[in-house]
Amino acid sequence: MTATWAGAGVDPALVTRVRERVARAGAAVSQEELERTVRELAGVVGREDLGRLVTSVRAELTGAGPLQPLLEQAGVSDVLVNGPREVWVDRGAGLEPVPVDLGDAAAVRALAVRLAAAGGQRLDDAAPVADARLPDGTRLHAVLPPVAADGALISLRVLRPRSFSLDSLVASGSVAPAVAPVLERLVAARANLLVSGATGTGKTTLLGSLLSLVPRHERIVCIEEAGELAPDHPHVVRLVARRANVEGVGAVDLTDLVRHALRMRPDRIVLGECRGAEVREVLSGLNTGHDGGCATIHANAAQDVPARLEALGALAGLDRAALAAQATSALHAVVHLRRDAGQRRVAEVAQVVSRGGELTVETVLVQDAGGRVLRRPGWAGFAARWGMR
Repeated sequence: MTATWAGAGVDPALVTRVRERVARAGAAVSQEELERTVRELAGVVGREDLGRLVTSVRAELTGAGPLQPLLEQAGVSDVLVNGPREVWVDRGAGLEPVPVDLGDAAAVRALAVRLAAAGGQRLDDAAPVADARLPDGTRLHAVLPPVAADGALISLRVLRPRSFSLDSLVASGSVAPAVAPVLERLVAARANLLVSGATGTGKTTLLGSLLSLVPRHERIVCIEEAGELAPDHPHVVRLVARRANVEGVGAVDLTDLVRHALRMRPDRIVLGECRGAEVREVLSGLNTGHDGGCATIHANAAQDVPARLEALGALAGLDRAALAAQATSALHAVVHLRRDAGQRRVAEVAQVVSRGGELTVETVLVQDAGGRVLRRPGWAGFAARWGMR
């Protein structure tokens, strides 16, 4: 059975009147002010009905409308809309449909357009694709017809910045007890780390926990497309990329931010996700004395990292040989994560080496399907280099 959202019964005229009142106020409206405004415009309602009405109106004004309750559910990481009655969520065990009725195709389109506007992006027939960050940090990707052949599509990624200690990741099974000391030693020895994995494997969570191990007197400069990292550390400086506005100006991309970060006296430079030409600036920085840096990268296995880096290097004008020379000296270790049956875990620790001029990632530790952590032939040299047993 498909249920309509509780706010679907809100009178659109009421929402319009509240929006006009809020616009005239010219500032952020508090919960108390919104309650007073709704009570004045809606007439006499009971306290319980007023609470539901205010929640619905706020969701229509500043939130994701009928999708807002899903975004606020604990454990939800993604909300996807394929059509008026095709809504899916990921609660950590893969995508599953939810019984939500958004009305009709026009309502889905209107919601996509409003969300894009809230993120400062244009979405219409002339610009049918939008990639934005909503005021609460939620990532939005929206596509309109004719690019989306069957109707407007909405993809929302929920960001819940939260700091997890390495001990808590061990307790949850994300990091094996035998692997935790290895990660601690790599951070203490200022190794340059690349955290790899597919989407939703917990790369950002692990990176945040590793940054929490950085000595308290060091300055960390984090560069991200969206503010996801939340390390438990007293000296973190955050730089967040900015997209062009509706006029197509004002963009500040990751490449620019990496260059600026190098001038900010960082002890550690951290790139939230390496996904484009900024790889050249990151490798250059790590090769010029900025050790102890970290980044994440999308890859299905640790052994796929060289190919992924080569593809990104090509975007920056680096040929295969140049990329290999830079990466071999700039990167020391790869920590690869996997997600099996909803469980995120560190599956491999590998070292970055050059074999005949070719960039290679060589696994030194692996956790098998039974949970055992096994040492590979390269472990002895890797351990000796970083002062491990």
